[in-house]
Parts: sequence; structure tokens; C-alpha cells
Amino acid sequence: MWMKQLRPLRRRRIPISQSKKTEYRTAYLFLLPSLLGVGGFVFLPFLDVFRRSFLQASGHVFVGFGNYRTVLQNEAFQRAAGNTAKFILVCIPLLLTLSLSIAVFVQQSKTYQKLMKTGFLLPMALPVASVAVCFKMIFDRHGWLNLFLRQFGGKGADWLSSDSAFWVLIACYVWKNLGYDMVLWLAGLSAIPKEQYDAAKVQGAGRWALFRYITLPQLAETIFVTGLLSFINAFRVFREAYLLSGDYPDKSIYMLQHLFNNWFTSLDIQKMTAAAVMLVLLIGGILSGEEFWKNCREKKEEQRK
Repeated sequence: MWMKQLRPLRRRRIPISQSKKTEYRTAYLFLLPSLLGVGGFVFLPFLDVFRRSFLQASGHVFVGFGNYRTVLQNEAFQRAAGNTAKFILVCIPLLLTLSLSIAVFVQQSKTYQKLMKTGFLLPMALPVASVAVCFKMIFDRHGWLNLFLRQFGGKGADWLSSDSAFWVLIACYVWKNLGYDMVLWLAGLSAIPKEQYDAAKVQGAGRWALFRYITLPQLAETIFVTGLLSFINAFRVFREAYLLSGDYPDKSIYMLQHLFNNWFTSLDIQKMTAAAVMLVLLIGGILSGEEFWKNCREKKEEQRK
């Protein structure tokens, strides 16, 4: 008898009403054109790219992982991948830190809050081409910066054809995207109850204590979203790099997009397909890892509650 009592109860399925089923069918019908478009123009081409990455371009002979080994041993790929990774590792922490600091300052400022919001959001409204042209006019060999330095006895420098080009690219990208991240931080900051700050101030908490123990923990979700979007957008830096230096820039800003563009021009299908598959797997693995970390953190918080 007691064994029967310990048997787990079966969950009863809650019946779905006919109106709900109709709503689901309608929703799926509206989604069907988009799903067909994504399947036809994204998934099917990627499957073809995946298939071609194991074949020789001429004759479609199966070569196994030969194309992948060729790409990994290619010096141009190593340089481009290293520069892209370096850009992401430098740019994302810098962008997140600056945008968060500015967002906190803007939120606490009451006198010039609207003016500062407009000033930091203005670069986001400008086209990338306009921003890149402005930076090129400043940092060109005969640009405004060298002209200013020569006025005071300086020699100037070739900023876009030396290792300094990397930091010019960082400055251009951060200045363009600072306002976007600031908006995300402001949305997260506005959701924090002011009562928590007031209670902490009554107990004698300083600014750093308020930021460390109230602001940062409450911004955990915003940190994840902002970091994820910044990581994805960082792979689009080709626009700025191309507009600053063209097809063959300085070696310090030779990115993966430059490499793919040059391979596409020479129709090097074998290298393009193998490198594309590796990048998709790498980015997918990183995004999956971030999602896994987020789920683990949420489970720990639920267990604490």
C-alpha cells in the first residue's frame, strides 16, 4: 500500500481551448513567410557552404579537413584573426566601462541631463561613412592633427599607416557606439528602485558602496545584454576600417572582413568556406557559453531565494 502511495502523480495536461489553437495557427501562418525566407536564404546556403568546405573547388573532390588546415596555416588568416580578437578584447571592455560611467553620470546630473544625452547620442545618428571620413580628416598624414602639431614645432606622424592605426580605429568605433550602449545602461539604471539607495544612504553608505552593492548587482541582466550586443557589433568593424584605410590597410587593422573580401575577389572558395564554418562555430560557441552562464546564474539566484 505504502509503495502505491509513493508513486509520483502524473501531471495532467491542461486542455487548450479552441480559440487558443486558432490563435496559434494564425501566429504560425504569419511566421511562415519569415521562416521560409530564413530557411531559403540562410540555412540552406550555410549547409552548402558547410558541404563545400570539405571539397576541392575544382572537381569537387573530397579533401576532408585539408581546407581547414590550409586556412589555419595561412599567415593572412592568423594576422586577421589575431587583430580581430585583439580589437574585441580591447574595445568591448573599454566601451562598456566608458558607457556605464557616462550613463551613471548622466543619470545623476540634473542640470544638463538632456544636453548630455543629446551630445552622446548624436554620433549614433550619424552614418558610419561620415564618422570615418571625419576621423580620416583628423588623423590623415596631412590631416588636422598633424597640422596642429606642426604649428607647435612637432613633426606629426602617419597615424593610419602605422601601428597607431589600431588605436585610431578603436577611438572611431567607441565614439560611434558610445551612445548606443549608454542608452542600454540608462534603461537598466532607471529600473533600480530609488528606495534602495535612500535606505543605504541612511546607513552611511558612500558612492562606491552604492555602486558596488546596489547598482552593479541590479545591472546583471543589462550587463549580459549590453555585452552580448557589443560582442556581435564588434565583428562589423570592417566598415570603419575599410573607410579609414581601404582594401589593404596597415597590418594592425587588417581584420577578418578584409581577408574575406580579398578571398572573394580572387574567388578562393576553399578558404572562404572553411573559414566561414570555423567562425560560425566559434561565435556560436561563445554565445552558447554566455547563455549557459546566464542560466546558471539565474538558477543560483533562485536557489538562494
